[in-house]
Amino acid sequence: MDDPGADPQPSETQPPAAQPPETQPPGGQPPVAHPPGTQPAVAFSPDCYPYGAYPPGAYPPGAYPPGAYPPGAYPPGAYPPGAYPPGAYPAGAYPPGAYPPGTQPPIVQPPGAYANQVPPGQKGALQMMPLPSGIPDCPPGLEYLAQIDQLLVHQQVELLEVLTGFETNNKYQIKNSLGQLVYFAAEENDFCNRNCCGNMRSFDMKIIDNLGQEVMTLYRPLKCTGCCCPCCLQELEVMAPPGQPVGSVIQTWDLCLPKFTIQNEKKEPVLKIIGPCCVCNCCSDIDFKVTNLDETETVGKITKQWTGLMRESFTDADNFGIQFPMDLDVKIKAVMLGACFLIDYLFFEKNNN
Repeated sequence: MDDPGADPQPSETQPPAAQPPETQPPGGQPPVAHPPGTQPAVAFSPDCYPYGAYPPGAYPPGAYPPGAYPPGAYPPGAYPPGAYPPGAYPAGAYPPGAYPPGTQPPIVQPPGAYANQVPPGQKGALQMMPLPSGIPDCPPGLEYLAQIDQLLVHQQVELLEVLTGFETNNKYQIKNSLGQLVYFAAEENDFCNRNCCGNMRSFDMKIIDNLGQEVMTLYRPLKCTGCCCPCCLQELEVMAPPGQPVGSVIQTWDLCLPKFTIQNEKKEPVLKIIGPCCVCNCCSDIDFKVTNLDETETVGKITKQWTGLMRESFTDADNFGIQFPMDLDVKIKAVMLGACFLIDYLFFEKNNN
């Protein structure tokens, strides 16, 4: 007879407690085994993967793997190294065709043409005049002159010339009244001609625009000088483009005043230039008046500007201002620019002889 206080003995072994079924990922595949201590991979339905969690080959329509997004299709925060969202490119990083409205790509400067120019964006950066367009019957490169009535010619100080006393090739920056660079002029000459002939030397002057293209050439032949010798008068020829004469400057003999005649490409006189009796820049500007052929009306002037006692004493780097009518033919404006260089060499270039 069984003891009623004893625990009842099971008639057979009880089955273990039921375990919850393991969740299988979509598609009915068994879970992938993972090493002890690591978390199992989280599975998502094909259209519910968070950004960046797509396995290879599981990118839904419209999604791309990193680095394979087409231009403009990058989602926020997914721009690869070196790529930027539209409108967020830093200065100088715009790819071709991606410049935002109102901005222009930088102008590539010719090597050595503006070697002393401050890089854009820094204090003192040299601005450039934009090239006008739609000007009929204008030699290429002279379009700048069609929209201005004043030029500023600044000769650069050559340190080698200051230290050694040997004459070097002159270089000039030509600007408009706003201080924007229009042209860059550089003399081409040899050492013997510069230092033996002094301010009477012959030269070729190359004038380059902001695109690095040579738009003008000035040629001055070698001639003697003398106020009592009317057969040795100075002259300068202007060609724009190079090889195509557009006019010339001819010195006119006068016993008291320095005079010049501006001629067109047909050697016909157009304007006259009359200087002061005493060309002495003593703490003041010196004006060379530009008049009509009758010398009864002044239409412009070429001014040698006073640059200060130190600069005038120790260098021959001069500054000039040129004024002419706005509606004057661009070819004659170019010849007036050449006349400015001839006046500089004749009266303000130091003779190292």
